[in-house]
Amino acid sequence: MDERIRNTHREGVGRLLLDLKKKRFKTLQEIDVVKGLFDGITGKEKYYLIPQAFLLHEQNLRKDELDRLLADAGIADAWRWVNKYMESQNIGKIELNELISYRNDAAHGAVVDEILGFQELLELCDFIESLGQALAELVTYRIILQQGSTGQVREIGEITEWFDRPKAAVAKVRDITLSVKQRIFLASETKAYCQLVIIESIQIDDVSQDTVEITTETEVGLKFNANARKGLSLYVEVDKSPEQ
Repeated sequence: MDERIRNTHREGVGRLLLDLKKKRFKTLQEIDVVKGLFDGITGKEKYYLIPQAFLLHEQNLRKDELDRLLADAGIADAWRWVNKYMESQNIGKIELNELISYRNDAAHGAVVDEILGFQELLELCDFIESLGQALAELVTYRIILQQGSTGQVREIGEITEWFDRPKAAVAKVRDITLSVKQRIFLASETKAYCQLVIIESIQIDDVSQDTVEITTETEVGLKFNANARKGLSLYVEVDKSPEQ
């Protein structure tokens, strides 16, 4: 495990023990807080990291604070991903600090003598939705990379062509059995994209098939239930049947 994650968890456990009587931690017991740390440092095969140990921030989640929070949990350069995601979605540039300023004014009794117009509110809503989706896809992508390093997930190919209207791709695929209704991940760090999709149809040499076993690199036509793009890598879970 990354040293920064270990340090953040250890320090967080200490702070939780000091603050355990606070209302926000009323559902936690001492054993809940210390067990994961104890199991980890004593070398037990299975242990867990308590989520609350990573969420002991007192500041509003402005850009730098959000970046730091995610970095402490092992996800560095989060805002670079967010910026790329926003650009890909054509989301207008709205500063996170601006959103927090609006929130603070409303929450702390400031005199508000102006309100946002309809279009500005819609843009703000689009920003909030996109920010949440960007962070969700980032976390999912980092989980996939971690599972890849432990053999739980593996990369099987890459999309070389994408057609928007039928939501179909041409992909170079290797060493896998693919089936209709199978779930796969499409992801790319450079494109700030990570989605779980379902294969709706498979074609090889313009012939539709329900299941194909691929042993050497092969061009495969794949139709998904979601939009994708050229250059995305394909990932599958190891030892999972297509129906799961």
